Amino acid sequence: MPDLPLAVADCAIDAVAACLDAAADLAEARTGRRPDVMLDPAHVAAAVRSEALLRDRDGNGIEGFAPLSRLWRAADGWVRTHANYPWHRAALHRALGDNIETAIAARSATEVEQMVYEAGGLAVAARTKEEWRTGGPLRRIDPTGGAVRPVPLDRMRVLDLTRVIAGPVGTRMLAALGADVLRVDDPNRPELPLHAVDGTIGKASTLLDAATPDGRRTLDYLAGEADVIVTGYRPGAMRKLGLAPDQIAGRHPGKVVATLSAWGTGEIWGNRRGFDSLVQVATGIGWACSADGERPGALPCQLLDHATGYLLAAGVLEALTAGEGAHVSVSLARTARWLLDRPPGRAEEPFDPDAYRVDLGGGWTGIAPPGRFDGEPLRWPREPAYGAAAPEFTRRA
Repeated sequence: MPDLPLAVADCAIDAVAACLDAAADLAEARTGRRPDVMLDPAHVAAAVRSEALLRDRDGNGIEGFAPLSRLWRAADGWVRTHANYPWHRAALHRALGDNIETAIAARSATEVEQMVYEAGGLAVAARTKEEWRTGGPLRRIDPTGGAVRPVPLDRMRVLDLTRVIAGPVGTRMLAALGADVLRVDDPNRPELPLHAVDGTIGKASTLLDAATPDGRRTLDYLAGEADVIVTGYRPGAMRKLGLAPDQIAGRHPGKVVATLSAWGTGEIWGNRRGFDSLVQVATGIGWACSADGERPGALPCQLLDHATGYLLAAGVLEALTAGEGAHVSVSLARTARWLLDRPPGRAEEPFDPDAYRVDLGGGWTGIAPPGRFDGEPLRWPREPAYGAAAPEFTRRA
């Protein structure tokens, strides 16, 4: 792989290392002994490509992007759209009609961006690093009150309200570290086939309609039973369900609530949806990776998703070690700034993904969780089974 101007390998390693170190710190706080941590950089390189390296029994993967999720030439630059989900494709057509290429070519990139977002879709104009400014710490931890349960990770319960890649990466890593993770999805918005497998590795997965009274009651009960609640929906969406961090702290003190967003809360586009590919283009990563300076490029993997997922898990573990209820917040845009502000790093060494491939169950194979504790490799505790579990935690207090 050719050298890139961005420290992709270093950021990936640092994010995973932060998670493993935080887990070791929590183990020391709980047991009085800190396990020895080991990390293989080649394993990290495979892990941050997990969705691309997922294989069925015939050795086939699943395509991650729909045809309308791509770069388009606008009248004055470039636009990146995201239309993997059917409701996003419908919004893109509402905004631009049937001939999307012609409609984009006739307008400025920022005009297309605004039109599509107003229609409920997703599109961003390609910007340089200087044109995009966002602040805030890489991961923020704000105390919310109440003492957390002082239990080891193998007694920890995590309520996973995330989708796609970043949130599921963070919660499945918590599962690999020993937590009992229950992922909840809306049956009216089914997950895509790729993420229905890759995003449920290591977890129990259930379907729950929070728009119904029974569903709301069950979701609030699960929040009360959980030690950690992780949400990956855009800012404001959880408040409608009574699951914003301050609402949870009011009803269920002593919880660690982690929120993941694309653009960050209270910052540029804080109320908008977003995905890794869009954040890359909007924040200047696309131009930083351009091969010719004429067309935006892309990172060699969905690094923002994966690094942010591991940083989310690290923040959760740090909050648990502190012993107090807390709100942990991370965003893809902050991770993008972290990457962009670093000096150029080392190029990735060639790696064999099959060296880290494991049987996931159900005919699927994928990449094992990265890291070793006291020489023992981490393992996925459950095979992926989207929506197959009851809405309850396996382990009790």
